[in-house]
Order: sequence, then structure tokens, then C-alpha cells
Amino acid sequence: MEHHHGELKGRMLFSFALNMTITIAEIIGGLLSGSLALLSDSLHNFSDSMSILASYLAIKIGEREKNEKYTFGYKRAEILVAFVNSAVLVGVALFLLVEAYKRFKNPEPIDGPLMLGVALIGLFANLISVLLLHEHAHESMNVRSAYLHLLSDTLSSVAVVTGGIAIIKWNVLWIDSIVTVLISLYILREGYEILKESVEVLMEASPNLNFEEIKHEIESIPGVKNAHHFHAWRIGEKEIHFECHVEVNDMPISEAQGVIDEIEGRLKRFGIAHVTVQLETGRCKDKKAICGGKGD
Repeated sequence: MEHHHGELKGRMLFSFALNMTITIAEIIGGLLSGSLALLSDSLHNFSDSMSILASYLAIKIGEREKNEKYTFGYKRAEILVAFVNSAVLVGVALFLLVEAYKRFKNPEPIDGPLMLGVALIGLFANLISVLLLHEHAHESMNVRSAYLHLLSDTLSSVAVVTGGIAIIKWNVLWIDSIVTVLISLYILREGYEILKESVEVLMEASPNLNFEEIKHEIESIPGVKNAHHFHAWRIGEKEIHFECHVEVNDMPISEAQGVIDEIEGRLKRFGIAHVTVQLETGRCKDKKAICGGKGD
């Protein structure tokens, strides 16, 4: 696992350097050619570079050990970065939609050959970055958001290349706006999904667990009368924590510990990594899985 993470971090650093190079090249190319598409793409590439750097730093921070202040560790650093990255991704997509509309309404003359040359360099470099992170894209929201930044910029580079070819061959300026709209809508959809999931984790929304099935599973354990007052949340993207109250028959502590161990063992099949159980006898009046008080 450590070697795997080391390989991922190395690829991310290389992609960061590559994207900063593309950003500088597209700024120069955009200013010289008069291409708004290249300048817009340079902004997109710069956001990609910052996304990759932030994702890399989040992985480094997430590897730190737990301590007295951060008893759960630093795993949510990756979720925070995924949230910021996806929010920026949605913002860039909206910006591109506005720019595409402006360009469609008021097309401007562009140096097609220079635009095409710089766009091809950007496309090639973006493809390398996408291939470097492709196999790691589904490991976490953080890496996936960085990967989507790169993928969206690769598609954006395709649009710029297409626009350059159309300008050189047919002087068709509007095609760049149409392709940009299609790409932006794709970016918007993908970015929104990551944004939504990262907000759910940060707001401690319950992961997809069947509480009724869990309640039935716990109550089927000998000595257990009722299970209620459920709380479930994610520390990181995949680590689920769960706590509940369990009403039991009168029993010695040694037997009670056996009940707790049995509950922990059974809940592993639900993907729950950490379980906290509060044993009681006739304490809570509300025996539902989710209790209704504000201070639960």
C-alpha cells in the first residue's frame, strides 16, 4: 500500500509540473494568436494544476498519525480538497458556458495555425496526465476530482483543436462554442456528483445503510431486547463509524462484553469499520432506530 501511494504521489507531482507548463504555453499562445479559447483553456489548466497540488497535499496530510487534537486522524483533508476541487470544477464549467455564449454572439478573428499548434501541445500533455492518473481515479473522491479536472481539460483541448482546424479550413468560428457547451455540461454533471458526495460526508450524512436490517440483526442476538438511537457517519470516503444504544437483559459484565463483541462482528458485513455500543436496561423511552430529540 505504501509503495502504491508513493507511485500515485509521484504521478501527481509530474502531472502538476506538466499542467503548469501547459498553462504558461497557452497564456503566451493565446495572447499572440488572439485566441480566447486558448486563454480560457489556460485558466482551466491552471485550476487543474492547483487541483492536483491540493490533492497531493491532502494525501500527504491524510497519512499523518492520529493525535490528541485530531483523534480521528486527518482523513477528511482529502474530502475537504475534493469539495473545493469539485466546487471549482462547477465554477469553471459555468464560466465556460458564459464564454461560449459570448463567443457565439460575437466571434472574433483568430490566428488559426498558432492556436492549433499550441492546442495540440496542450492536448498531448493533458492526455499524458490523464493516463498517469487513470488507474487511480476510483480510489478516492480526492483523486477522482483531480482526475476529472484533467479529463475535462483534455476534452477542452479537443474542442480548441477542433476549433483551430475549423478556423483554418472553413473559417467556421461557431463550432468552438458548440463543442465548449457540450464539454461544459459534462464537466458540470461530473463535478456536481463529487460536490454532492463530499458535502454529505462533511455534513456527517448517514451512508447507505439499511437501519431496519441492522436493528433486526442486533436484536436477534441472545440477551438483546432492543437496539435504538442509531448514528452512522463517514470519517473519510470509505471508513464508516456507527453507534447505538442496546437494551439488554440483566447480565454480568463478562456476558455484556460478549454481546458487544458479537454486535461488532455482525456489523462488519455492512461495511462498518468502527462500532460504539452503549448498553442499558430500561433507560430510553424512545426505542426507534432514529430518535427524534434535537440533542440526540
